[in-house]
Amino acid sequence: MKSVMKLDQGYDQMSLEHIDEPQAYDDKVKIKVAYTGICGSDIHTFKGEYKNPTTPVTLGHEFSGVVVEIGKDVKHIKVGDRVTSETTFTTCGECEYCLSKDYNLCSNRKGIGTQVNGSMSEYVVSREESVHVLSDKISLLSAALTEPLACCVHAALEKTTVTKDDKVLIFGPGPIGLLLLQVVKAQGAFAIMSGITKDAQRLELAKSLGADVIVDSLQENLEEVVLQHTNGYGVDKVFECSGAVPALNQGLPLVKKKGTFVQIGLFANKTNPIDQESIIQREITYIGSRSQKPSSWKIALKLLEENKIATDKMVTKTVSLDEWRQGFEAAMSGEEIKVMIQS
Repeated sequence: MKSVMKLDQGYDQMSLEHIDEPQAYDDKVKIKVAYTGICGSDIHTFKGEYKNPTTPVTLGHEFSGVVVEIGKDVKHIKVGDRVTSETTFTTCGECEYCLSKDYNLCSNRKGIGTQVNGSMSEYVVSREESVHVLSDKISLLSAALTEPLACCVHAALEKTTVTKDDKVLIFGPGPIGLLLLQVVKAQGAFAIMSGITKDAQRLELAKSLGADVIVDSLQENLEEVVLQHTNGYGVDKVFECSGAVPALNQGLPLVKKKGTFVQIGLFANKTNPIDQESIIQREITYIGSRSQKPSSWKIALKLLEENKIATDKMVTKTVSLDEWRQGFEAAMSGEEIKVMIQS
């Protein structure tokens, strides 16, 4: 079968390979892939900036499809089910994080598309516990956004809790920032979306998705805008989705004293200069949010089922497996919002 693989560490080192079709076994479910999203972490992997993947490996962890085979121990999933899947493939099952189903924090976790073959392929295998059967109200295309949406749910509703009384600042109108905006607006909060001049179209999209205020921080004074809308106090919560160090340090002093700053975006470097004075003097709670966990998926799927997420505005380009490189180039250009690979 065709499979988009990262063959070795470093820049690019990727190609469309022909590998053996996987089989279902034990508690594993074989899925005929419908759609796979190209994620920011896939771009980091392409550029050689993300050391997490084991190579060689098939990329892809945001996906949907139809079950074509089940292992002998599978109890609740059946052939023909329309599904999506969490990224967790194996865990140790014994550490305190596994026991609380914080699988994203298990040190021995292996993930789909990073340590085991993922969904940029014709077929992918997942464990039954990770597989979710879709409501008839959720299309296969929309379902492929469940994973990034679950990451946003984890950040906004589990690592902290956004309420209707909150005023929120979001950095980075990329796919994660725009999905997080919709999660925030689904709670009734006031949302400010910040980007830079090249994000003009994305900022306009943010406005159409419910952002109360959009700001080009290179052309406008973000501090003045934030203070104007928060009675001079600063926002209750900041979500940094860009992975840009300047955004991190611009945002810290704009958090209300005793407020919360949630870091979602991945940085290119492990260590970065950070405005620690603002954290200390403003008594800010600085929170890291990594990926998602099973509880995040239930909420994300409910949001999709209730049509709270405008997936039609999120997916702006679809390519075939053969056109995977064109898809990656489009995603890296910044001209598209969400690029999908259709298997």
